[in-house]
Amino acid sequence: MEVTTGINKKIFSILFFSLFSAVLGMGAVVPLLPVYAKNLGATGLYIGFVFGAFSLSRSILLPIFGRLSDKYGRKPFIVYGLLIYSIISVLFIFAKTVEAIIMIRFVHGFSSAMIMPVVQAYAGDITPKGKEGISMGTFNISIFLGLSAGPILGGIVNSHYGMNTTFLGMSALVFTGFLLAYFLLPPVKSEKKASDVKLIKWRKIITDKDVAGLFIFRFVYTSCIGIVWSFLPIFASKNFSVSSAYIGMLVAIGVFISGIMHIPMGYMADRVSKKKLIIIGGLITGLSVLLIERSGSLKDVIAASVLFGIGGGVSTPGVMGFSVIKGNEKNAMGTVMALLTMAHSLGMFAGSVGAGIIMDILNLRCAFFFGTILMTLGTIAFAILVKEP
Repeated sequence: MEVTTGINKKIFSILFFSLFSAVLGMGAVVPLLPVYAKNLGATGLYIGFVFGAFSLSRSILLPIFGRLSDKYGRKPFIVYGLLIYSIISVLFIFAKTVEAIIMIRFVHGFSSAMIMPVVQAYAGDITPKGKEGISMGTFNISIFLGLSAGPILGGIVNSHYGMNTTFLGMSALVFTGFLLAYFLLPPVKSEKKASDVKLIKWRKIITDKDVAGLFIFRFVYTSCIGIVWSFLPIFASKNFSVSSAYIGMLVAIGVFISGIMHIPMGYMADRVSKKKLIIIGGLITGLSVLLIERSGSLKDVIAASVLFGIGGGVSTPGVMGFSVIKGNEKNAMGTVMALLTMAHSLGMFAGSVGAGIIMDILNLRCAFFFGTILMTLGTIAFAILVKEP
């Protein structure tokens, strides 16, 4: 397959499925938790914490696990992260209060911190020079496939069999990913003994303007994701009286559109300006969130969701390709990927909690307007800080 020219296809496929299984399991409950929490009496702030708790705990541990994977290797963190993730998923069945859901989400973030940045770093390790955009764009389809299929499957399973079956299915799927990674995934060839590895100082990474710009852009983009995932289900349910399965489809539309754009936009990111693509994608994303706020019908919401997916599809391959270049430049792939994933987690937390507060103080529509302002400011900051790779 041309998109993986120069890459070990077996390793690429195992990494792809490992991340896909984890994200699909997570995506299956994304559209269900806000409504479930609302039925338990949660306010907008508590709904924000349902999403934000996961991101908060993950953010605290991401730099640690990413840096440790640079020193001790990728496989141990991937394998045990998937195992812990599958076990903790079962605990959702026993959650009967909003506080319990928040606590489980907080613990769940711990295992997630071991998986995503390390899997992406492993993929970056085996990416050929000059193929960063297409390789990481193709690899990131695992995330977007999981996030698009997850809400649909979760909504369907919940409608027919209930939430408990959804949680069990999530656990079983991730456990399958654990088995594949444990038995079939080899260590990265470039891994050395921990005593032989010299890590770059944190200061040299976090003061790099390119890394800072990528961090800011990822933060504001995922803030918008946090807003849309947390409050689009409530917005659609309140204004258009749609079912949980339909809500899942609304969330999945944008994710699916973004995912299918990754290969063509990955090719483009290797051939044209990565910076310009990222800026264009950011502006499209900001506009799409504003259009949700202005929606007067279900068709308007669908159109805005499609545009939201286009924005992510244009920008994400460039962001990930640029991150691989910086990871190789700094000889710290795990650390750079962890910082980008940390920005993702902090953005999800800030977006969902900030929008929840705005919803409680003002109204639900203002929460989406908040996302547009944040996305626009972040895109401007990225344009100022970052130079062409």
